[in-house]
Amino acid sequence: MKITIFGSGYVGLVTGACLAEVGHEVMCVDVDADKVARLSQGEVPIYEPGLETLIHQNLDAGRLHFTNDAKAAVDFGLLQFIAVGTPSDEDGSADLTHVLKVAETIATHMTDYRIIVDKSTVPVGTASKVARTVAATLEARGLDLEFDVCSNPEFLKEGAAIEDFSRGSRIVVGTESERVRKVMRECYGPYNRQRDKLMFMGVRSAELTKYAANAMLATKISFINEIANLSERLGADVEEVRHGIGSDPRIGYSFIYPGCGYGGSCFPKDVKALAHTAEAAGYPAELITAVENVNARQKSRLFEMLSQALNGDLAGKTIALWGLAFKPNTDDMREAPSRALMEALWQAGARVQAYDPEAAEECLRIYGNRNDLDVTEHRDETLEGAHALVICTEWKAFRTVDFGKLRERLIEPVVVDGRNLFSPQSAQEAGLSYYAIGRGASVRPVVS
Repeated sequence: MKITIFGSGYVGLVTGACLAEVGHEVMCVDVDADKVARLSQGEVPIYEPGLETLIHQNLDAGRLHFTNDAKAAVDFGLLQFIAVGTPSDEDGSADLTHVLKVAETIATHMTDYRIIVDKSTVPVGTASKVARTVAATLEARGLDLEFDVCSNPEFLKEGAAIEDFSRGSRIVVGTESERVRKVMRECYGPYNRQRDKLMFMGVRSAELTKYAANAMLATKISFINEIANLSERLGADVEEVRHGIGSDPRIGYSFIYPGCGYGGSCFPKDVKALAHTAEAAGYPAELITAVENVNARQKSRLFEMLSQALNGDLAGKTIALWGLAFKPNTDDMREAPSRALMEALWQAGARVQAYDPEAAEECLRIYGNRNDLDVTEHRDETLEGAHALVICTEWKAFRTVDFGKLRERLIEPVVVDGRNLFSPQSAQEAGLSYYAIGRGASVRPVVS
């Protein structure tokens, strides 16, 4: 098949590379000519494990193309995927400006039947808006062309997106058209061989499925963080509680890891958008609103614990920070807990020495050169002259440390672990004051 994808961001690149990998011819469109030129040379602007290799292979095979020529792109594929951003507006709603602009562009250039596929995460009712935009543009051109609009939400985890696309548990398509069903079966046929993962449903159901899935996962995270905060006050250990409840197959272990809050491009934006959708529909979605409120509060826990450990005296102190990305295996810092922490530290007059295996450039892009920020090239460089260490991201490189050496290098023996990577007892025996999420009272060092 020949497939066009508007948008060469995270979703567009992963979708394009994966569809090309199974033999489809794919053309990705972007308005940024410089970005198109770099992508055409195999320069990938984001970090996602395996993506760069996949793009290189399919560029070399001639199955993957990049362009900023909208007309050529519309002429190219029967399927026209929309995979552009839908950022949050000030009121929490999803901004559909880019989606509807692409719909208008497709209608401006199409000369025969096209299937327009909403791949972007969009609110319920967006497919109808896209269809109206296309129809109005065609009418303005004096044309009466057939087209269909379907919903095909993505369920990609950053850090495991290629695996999710290739071996995901389901492929959701919202459509009432048998013609669309047939074409989408052909499109996803190579990924649908072992069992039938395609789930056809109504368009509005498909649009809501994406938001409901992310809201459910975000709810599990906020729930375990609530239990963690309660554990601290009751002297319980949330890690023991987590094992106790996760062993129940009705609950399971996925997404019940306590920490310093969720971030990234999906959960915060989608939870807010779903809450806004509910409000617009006249339904007070109290649970969804609470999920976001709990998460916002959780992001302040690292600063609160650090301030407690240093007796509120942060001015002039240097804090080592391990992890900048919102999760491992990505360089994405959108809504990352590290950002809330760093900004609070700067407000309090502290310096930050930070390390992340992938997000260093992204951090400097966001914050620029600052006298109170040093992004290091190696993990242990952050400890030079640092008064305390805070862990924000659970990269594998942070899971094993020499507590004795850590104690020697920190000016004050304070570790705030926002991801519960270590054993409190081991940290205590090494002479560290160890603060974690929901591990009971803070663990002070053993006094000899």
